[in-house]
This record gives sequence, structure tokens and C-alpha cells, in this order.
Amino acid sequence: SVLALNGKIRKVGEKMLASNGKKVDFASALQSCEEVGGTLAAPKNEEENKAVMDIVKQYNQYAYLGIRKGETSGPFKYINGMPLNYSSWHQHEPNGKGKEKCVEIYTDGTWNDKKCNMYRLTVCEF
Repeated sequence: SVLALNGKIRKVGEKMLASNGKKVDFASALQSCEEVGGTLAAPKNEEENKAVMDIVKQYNQYAYLGIRKGETSGPFKYINGMPLNYSSWHQHEPNGKGKEKCVEIYTDGTWNDKKCNMYRLTVCEF
């Protein structure tokens, strides 16, 4: 399952962002990014968030971000366990009260907490 990128690549700062256009659940998206040596895109600033938003807009599909709650609720963190140093929550989000452990990005660049079993666009960062 080689990630066919077809020009859907954005460079932002030191990062490359890429999507294969596939919609899968959070675990599968994360796995497919890791298989090609990356991880799920997780914006660390406004510029990176806009780059992810550009890809999401291009496909007109929401995407999971590399951000989630741990098994024991607590705050949202990057997948590597580091605390969030940037966020772009939609108004009144996050509102899942611990039941929505994953985060999706809308086509306007704002974030929403979401269950992890939905099908969302895969966007990886390298």
C-alpha cells in the first residue's frame, strides 16, 4: 500500500504534508502515515493549520488530525504525548465530554472533537 501522492503535497516550514485522498478511521489513517515514515498531520501553528486546511479544501473532506485524548480522558495531546501548543477549535468545541477522543479539521480550518471510528481524509506530515 504505497501512498500515491499525485501532487497533493504542501511544504510548510520544515514539514511536508501529503494526502492519498483516502477516507478511513483514525487508527487506519495513523497506520498508513506511519507505514510511509510520517505521522498524522498535527498543526503546531497558524501557518501549518492553513496548509492542512488547503488540502482538506482541495478534497472537500474533513480530516483527522494527529491529536487525541488518552485512554484516561484528560486534555487533548499530540499523538507523541506532547501537550498542544496551538489549537483552532470551532466555536463551542471541544464538546464531546471525553467520548470524542479524536480531532477532525473542517474545511474552514477549525477543529472539532470527534469519535475515532468515522471515515475521514488521511493527511500525513513528514
